[in-house]
Amino acid sequence: MQYTSVPNADLKEGLWGEAGVNEANVAMSATETLSTNERVLGADPFVELVPTKGKEGEEGYEPEVAGGIGEEDFLTIVLPYVKTAREGVERLGALLEEYGTYEMNGVAFSDVNEIWWMETVGGHHWIAKRVPDAAYVTMPNQLGIDEFDLDDALGDQIEHMCSADLGEFIERNHLDLAVEATSPFNPRDAFGSHSDSDHVYNTPRAWWMQRFLNPYDEVWDGPDADHRPENNDIPWARQPERKVTIEDIKYVLSGHYQGTPYDPYGKLGDEHTRHMYRPIGINRQSQLAVLQLRPYRPQAYRAIQWMAYGSNPFNTLVPFYANVDVTPAYMADTTTRVTSENFYWENRIIAALCDGAFADTANAVERYQEKTGAMGHRMVAATDEQAARLDSAVQGEFDADNIEGDVEPMEPEAIIAAVRNGEVRDVLAAANQTMADQLKEETDKLLDSVLYTRSMAMKNGFHMSDF
Repeated sequence: MQYTSVPNADLKEGLWGEAGVNEANVAMSATETLSTNERVLGADPFVELVPTKGKEGEEGYEPEVAGGIGEEDFLTIVLPYVKTAREGVERLGALLEEYGTYEMNGVAFSDVNEIWWMETVGGHHWIAKRVPDAAYVTMPNQLGIDEFDLDDALGDQIEHMCSADLGEFIERNHLDLAVEATSPFNPRDAFGSHSDSDHVYNTPRAWWMQRFLNPYDEVWDGPDADHRPENNDIPWARQPERKVTIEDIKYVLSGHYQGTPYDPYGKLGDEHTRHMYRPIGINRQSQLAVLQLRPYRPQAYRAIQWMAYGSNPFNTLVPFYANVDVTPAYMADTTTRVTSENFYWENRIIAALCDGAFADTANAVERYQEKTGAMGHRMVAATDEQAARLDSAVQGEFDADNIEGDVEPMEPEAIIAAVRNGEVRDVLAAANQTMADQLKEETDKLLDSVLYTRSMAMKNGFHMSDF
């Protein structure tokens, strides 16, 4: 099936498709590297590439031994072939069991009815859990699932799945760390890490995200806090205090501990606290994809892939319809050469300029984010209306009166046929191009503004007029 992806511009390390939506409106995100522990790797080592030694025919020659699959491969070898989120878990699980992996990974699969989160365990094992409908998940590069029903995973697989021999694997290698036999199995304890580096790199990010999304559910600050940034038991999933918006997702994934002593751009704390923890919005981000499947829209234009390039605190998140045949050049034609003619490099330049003058440029960045975000929502509303007029073949399955209700499941083949509606695709592609054109115009204006601000603050400036 056709699908979207966010591949590397430089393919020397592989494709790295990362995130996308296919014609069956199944979304996949495969950007998460996880941590593990020595017990797991001793029991099931990673499948690592062993390079060729010497030359064939000469003494001491040893041929290459192929490594397993990993993040650079996952989306490309799974997303074109699955028609539900559950099928995504099953396919990737089978590939992991056959070929192994060279790293620990977390992968999300979603369709209009379910979201599944999958984590690799050692070289060949894996677990997956259905995300509760009313919950969000925070995953800071650390194995996260904290409660798992092995009986369900090895039986009916209603809300849990795993590699076929996981029960024996856990028992044989004494990986279950529960003191009480009746305690639920905790994969984070069994398969994860709780290192000092986790408390600097990982757990603070989960703490800050949940602090934002559930500010009143518990005490987050001070000596009596229920959870502190370095706690190992921050929940994997929880229900937010209100519905979560696209803007909320962008905010938490741009986070640098705003409102705390740990903000590198803030005025609270001191120089030590402001650089204690790894921010969520970090300098070396390449892309952020937010994959939205809207149950209240027909299959042909249900999927939107919101995209941001570069460092999240300084970029913007804008919508693009996924079921199209072409991507606007401003988004697609990233080069290995720095240029302001594509969205990626233009945002990288803006971030580098703004970082050293955060207070002086923050207003310009916030105005840009608000304006482009509003443009995106207007574009989606207008395009949905235009597509609805063309989409009479699919319109019958769209219940406008039940905008937040469940949608009657369609057969995957019917979904694909609906998505391939040519006239609708043309409308979506035109909308994407309009979005890209408006985005470039606004990004050019922001670059002009922040460059001027930073230029006026250069150390070789002098205020006496030239004559």
